Amino acid sequence: MTTPTGVRHDPQRGRFELDVDGETAHVEYRQEGDTMVVLHTIVPDALAGRGIAGTLNAAALDHARDAGMRVDPQCEYTASYVRRHPGYADLVRGADRSS
Repeated sequence: MTTPTGVRHDPQRGRFELDVDGETAHVEYRQEGDTMVVLHTIVPDALAGRGIAGTLNAAALDHARDAGMRVDPQCEYTASYVRRHPGYADLVRGADRSS
């Protein structure tokens, strides 16, 4: 499955991937029940500073929302991304979804 941004979701590998200029960046996760545990955001040095990590994390978080999952952002980048984009804060495991 490919999202409109070009990000591919590979659920068998637990990854969201994006190919840019011959390099592949990705977000790794594992699913634990109804929770997506985000483990790592990997962007090759050649692609740094181009917003690719944010694009990948937005795709992963949007997928979690669409699937009705919670998110456990063990990846520091993902945790930081959620802090900078409070529209995703309700996805974080333990967050109050009633508001």
